[in-house]
Amino acid sequence: MNFLKKERTKDANYISAKESRAISKENKKITDEIEKKRKRKHIPEEEYVTKMKNPDNVVEFDNVHTYFFTDIGTVKSVDGVSFEVPQGKTVGIVGESGCGKSVTSLSLMQLVQRPQGQTVEGEIRFNMGDHAVNVVNAPMDMMQKLRGNQMSMIFQEPMTSLNPVFRIGMQVDEVIALHNPQMSKEEVKKRTIEMLQMVGIANSEGVYKMYPHELSGGMRQRICIAMGLACSPKLIIADEPTTALDVTIQAQILDLLRGLKNKINSSIMLITHDLGVIAEMADYVVVMYAGRVVEKGTVQEIFKSPKHPYTVGLMASKPVVGKDIDRLYSIPGKVPNPVNMPDYCYFRDRCEMCVEACKGKYPEQTVLSPTHVVNCYRYSESSGSNGNDKKEMKEVQ
Repeated sequence: MNFLKKERTKDANYISAKESRAISKENKKITDEIEKKRKRKHIPEEEYVTKMKNPDNVVEFDNVHTYFFTDIGTVKSVDGVSFEVPQGKTVGIVGESGCGKSVTSLSLMQLVQRPQGQTVEGEIRFNMGDHAVNVVNAPMDMMQKLRGNQMSMIFQEPMTSLNPVFRIGMQVDEVIALHNPQMSKEEVKKRTIEMLQMVGIANSEGVYKMYPHELSGGMRQRICIAMGLACSPKLIIADEPTTALDVTIQAQILDLLRGLKNKINSSIMLITHDLGVIAEMADYVVVMYAGRVVEKGTVQEIFKSPKHPYTVGLMASKPVVGKDIDRLYSIPGKVPNPVNMPDYCYFRDRCEMCVEACKGKYPEQTVLSPTHVVNCYRYSESSGSNGNDKKEMKEVQ
């Protein structure tokens, strides 16, 4: 009997070679069509020049869908994400590994691995002052002007971000020289040493001549920050900039980022797992789960009054100073398989606070305040939630 049950489970998750070939053929047809459109030589400006909905934002994500077309199906890594990054503010993006945080930022930089990875729907509007650029449709020559000059990314692991066979000075020089062709070699070197000093490297002349392996993790991360800020971009994307660093160096890097943001008057899109970092650095918080935004609001709203059960679980799972507990809370279950996901609340199978409406399709956005929105049936008028539900949520918090 157990053997038959095991066989049925295997069959449910099994894809034959024939099915895989059919999926691969269909996906190749889709990606070839997208690539053909993207690789046109002369793309008219009307296709990618647009206007910001709010001119006070530096970037606006509007219903963005980024998919990976694999041999076993379509992975919807970013599935209808919408949020804004206001000018001069820090927006923190939190969520479990695999929820789509990094793919969202790579979609903005147009660095998703092609041809399998494609942004198939939505707009990413980047503010250029008198007009905006829709990054989704922007040609490569336009992206080369945007990357580095207008937006830059500090990647997650500095050792793999830096080229091990080139000296630090040469790598930072390349960034500055590429975006400032009018500068002489002496001016480029001077600017590089200034940037190294700006990120807190005392021996900037010596580090200029070193290789990445000769530096510590914190020093390498500072180099990556110097490269990212070399052209004073409007938007800094920091993808878990403190993950591989010890606590003391983490604090230094965060202080550095905060100071530099104010110095060059830029915005930060901060991707992290660390809720403590978000509480310290962010003005706004976006909570993602399985490729979707489940809740967003100001840092005060999210930390003082989290509404989505997933956000509540994240808050309950972090240690609190002065609170003595035997064991931290852990969200039960696991993240669903991202391949060909159906239209329902992806957190439903892990949620301890489900209502009857949760059996339906994915919940619509519910506006709780001008800055606080949540995608949960518990707060929609048709949910049928009651006082007991609210009591249950309070107990989890």
